[in-house]
Amino acid sequence: MTTSVNQSPEQIARDTIDQQLAKSGWVVQDKSELNFNAGLGVAVREYQTEIGPADYVLFVDREAVGVVESKAASWGETLTTVGEQSAGYANS
Repeated sequence: MTTSVNQSPEQIARDTIDQQLAKSGWVVQDKSELNFNAGLGVAVREYQTEIGPADYVLFVDREAVGVVESKAASWGETLTTVGEQSAGYANS
């Protein structure tokens, strides 16, 4: 993966997430280009929810099944740091 020296830590994290999702078989799309027919599993960036945009919402066969939040590597790998945020997206 190549990164630009002008990218923020969050942009670098998103590039990494995009690559990991694609390697796992997800079709990664921007919300403005949403096409559920692109594949069985579609990951949509900045998908609008009732409480605001989620970094990624994962859809399988057009049904939302998960949320991925992009955080800089400095946040660590602890899931509890964004648990409330992700729960809010899931509930909406």
